[in-house]
Amino acid sequence: MLSQQERPVSHEGIEDVLCSKTRLKILIGSQLTPSDIAERVGVCYANAAKHLETLEAEGLIEHVRFGKRTRYHKLNETSPKGIAIRNLIEIF
Repeated sequence: MLSQQERPVSHEGIEDVLCSKTRLKILIGSQLTPSDIAERVGVCYANAAKHLETLEAEGLIEHVRFGKRTRYHKLNETSPKGIAIRNLIEIF
C-alpha cells in the first residue's frame, strides 16, 4: 500500500467508490489481510489490492501493520466518511 504522501488524490465521489459490489463486501468485513479479503469476496489478490487502495485513498479504511508484511484492513472509524459508512452498515 502507498503511504499517505504517495497516494494520488482521489477524485472519485462516494457513489463511484460504493457502486462496486467488491468494495462494499470489503467494507462490511472485519480486520483481514489482503489475501483473506481476496478469498472472501472472490477476486484475485491484485484486484483486492486495487479496491483496498481506492477505499484507503477515500479515507474509508485503514491498514494496521503487524511485523513486516502482515496488514489488517479495517473500516476507518476516525474519518467522517468511515463513521458514515459504519452507520449505514448498521442500519442495513
